[in-house]
Amino acid sequence: MGKIRLVALDLDGTLLTDDIVIEPRAREAIRKVKEKGITVTLATGRMFSSARPYAVELGLELPLIVYHGAQVRHSKTGEILFERTLPVPLALRLIKNIKEFGYPYNVYLDDRLYVESIQAENEEYAWRAGVDLHRVEDMLTFLEQQPKGPLKIVALHDGPALDPLEAAIRREAGSGIYITRSMPTYLELLNPEVNKARGLQALAELEGISPEEIMVCGDSYNDVQMFRYAGLAVAMANAPEKVRAEADYVTGSNNDGGVAQALEKFVLGDGA
Repeated sequence: MGKIRLVALDLDGTLLTDDIVIEPRAREAIRKVKEKGITVTLATGRMFSSARPYAVELGLELPLIVYHGAQVRHSKTGEILFERTLPVPLALRLIKNIKEFGYPYNVYLDDRLYVESIQAENEEYAWRAGVDLHRVEDMLTFLEQQPKGPLKIVALHDGPALDPLEAAIRREAGSGIYITRSMPTYLELLNPEVNKARGLQALAELEGISPEEIMVCGDSYNDVQMFRYAGLAVAMANAPEKVRAEADYVTGSNNDGGVAQALEKFVLGDGA
């Protein structure tokens, strides 16, 4: 691990408490890290419009890694610096798969959240993300009329019930799809070139920063590729065991100032 020049933080389950707010100690630690001239960004599965308010709260005027790395977009200007969408034919097949199981789902296009029917799961997701739902009469027809495909599609249901759907999609799409879960109840489907590590790499190359100079914090399976890419990977105590095993260090939980503890140890304190 070299000297840390870039810190990338996941949001849900990491920087955010279970009440979906930034833990105060973490906010102060991030301020001090920035004062040292170290770049701090967000690396999240959230939409840009959902992540941006937290960037504003923290005074981060730089590119954010959103949609699990499918997009790198500047928090202040909105400029898209990197983007990978799902091809429309693939998106149509994925939606047909989800419809066969009868599960609610979200479609993300041009940083808007589209649904075909508004169910409790869609409403809960929109509330958590702080975004609006946009209903269309027929999702397949709607997507066929778009010049480009969506950034991601998310099926919403109880975690174990999503397993057969995931298996069916893997059988059909194989390596042609990136599947991840930011939460057990969200089955997230994206372009196969996408993951947080790819988004982080795109940002690091723009900034002239090597992987050895990067510290990342996360709590879920969608953070594992990012862990493997960065010089220092920090898992939250609330992360699943398999995720913690991929990290170089396990810090406190998202509700106990885990991000602040890690920043203090490796960037602000004796461990820097």
